[in-house]
Amino acid sequence: MPVPISVLIAAHIQKLCHQRGISIYQLAQMGGLADSTLDNIMNRRSAYPSIKTLVRIANAFGLTVAEFLDFPALNDYSYEDDTDA
Repeated sequence: MPVPISVLIAAHIQKLCHQRGISIYQLAQMGGLADSTLDNIMNRRSAYPSIKTLVRIANAFGLTVAEFLDFPALNDYSYEDDTDA
C-alpha cells in the first residue's frame, strides 16, 4: 500500500522546518495560517491541503509552490495506486 500524499507533505514540512530551525507554530505565523491548519496537515486530518494553503506554506519557506512540491518522495509517487484520489 502506498504512503498517502498527506504523509509525504507532512514529512516534507517537518524536514524543512528542522533544516531552518523553526517550529510548526512559527511556520504558521510566517505563512499567515491558523495554527489549526498546519496542525491538521501535520496530523493527517487534512488529506489534501488547498493550493492557497500550499502557496502560503511555500512562501513562508521562501519557496514557490513548485519548488516546495519538488521533492523525490512526491515526484516518485504513483497516483495510479492512490486509493484516496
